[in-house]
Amino acid sequence: MRDPSTPAPRPRDHATRRGLIALGVFLAAVAAIWAGVRVLSSPTGIQDAVAALYRLVGARGAAEAVAVYGLTDTTEKLALAAVALVVGVGGVWAILISVNRLLEALGGRFERLARPWVFVLPAVALVGFYLVYPTIRTIAVSLTDTGTGGLFENYRQVFTRPEMLAAIRNNVLWLVLGTTGSVVIGLAFATLVDRVKREALAKTFLFLPLAISMVGAAVIWRFVFYWRPPSEPQIGLANGILTSLGYEPVAFFQTPPVNTLVLIMVMVWLQTGFAMVILSAAIKGVPEELIEAARIDGASEIQVFRRIIVPTIRGSLITVATTIFIVILKVFDIVFVTTGGRFGSDVIANRMFQELVRFRNPGLASALAVVLLVAVVPVMVINVRNLRRQGVGS
Repeated sequence: MRDPSTPAPRPRDHATRRGLIALGVFLAAVAAIWAGVRVLSSPTGIQDAVAALYRLVGARGAAEAVAVYGLTDTTEKLALAAVALVVGVGGVWAILISVNRLLEALGGRFERLARPWVFVLPAVALVGFYLVYPTIRTIAVSLTDTGTGGLFENYRQVFTRPEMLAAIRNNVLWLVLGTTGSVVIGLAFATLVDRVKREALAKTFLFLPLAISMVGAAVIWRFVFYWRPPSEPQIGLANGILTSLGYEPVAFFQTPPVNTLVLIMVMVWLQTGFAMVILSAAIKGVPEELIEAARIDGASEIQVFRRIIVPTIRGSLITVATTIFIVILKVFDIVFVTTGGRFGSDVIANRMFQELVRFRNPGLASALAVVLLVAVVPVMVINVRNLRRQGVGS
């Protein structure tokens, strides 16, 4: 029992003690994360950390062996995962808990004002580090002087060099045909699948291509359109059909502009399932009474579709179109795997990769990246306004 002569601890003393403990945990967690980042960023960090751990437990022989011979690939990967989990997940958890306890100890108005920022600030910091800073850095690099034309020389080359103009022209063709084809075909399928008995099964088959990566789709269609000289047997499905009908095989990927049209078809094949699923859900949301009233007034099915369904799902159409537009604007994988941008099939993203990796021209590659960014911004504004009109985020 407590001695009655001893004064009872005051609540303020408890709060101060909890605050000091929380502050200590916070500083320890920050130090642990900093040490973990240094270990993960160093080429020999994991090896040195394991050796230090062995020395700490007294296994000096094992520590010397690690220092001399290093770690096996499996051991190094396991140690890397352990450090990432303990320091990353555990450290962040400890920071959030300790800061929360510290705010509770402070109490009052400061707690109410600061608590939301405790949980929002890490996400904002990560977004700034991984998105805002690289964007600013890319813009700065794009303005580097190449020694031939001043501050905007890279942008001048983007809009004057023939290969750049060809890539931009192909991108515009991709955007027009790819976006329109995906939305129109997806809308047609969305309308038709509602009328079949096995709707879920039909949607599954139509949606399956979207589950394939762009690289996988490019490899599949590369074999479909594979070309060999006429004197050799054709192993590609398309040329096999052509030769069986008595026609000469076509070098689809080597013949412009056929190669660009074929690659756009691959993208449409991938994105149609996405458009179909979203638009099918939107069509189901059209009031049945509205459709029935139009039919009673004598409207045909085509008129119901054009004047009732399409205007009603206009918001979903805009959302699907802008989403596919952004995906197509950044297209890279399909072109890189099939043609590598040769034979007049280049696009902006692939040209950016070539300038950066092959020609070691980061300024011009950054200028191309800025062009893509500027092209995406208006589409994002349209999408956000459309979502607000639909009441999303308002």
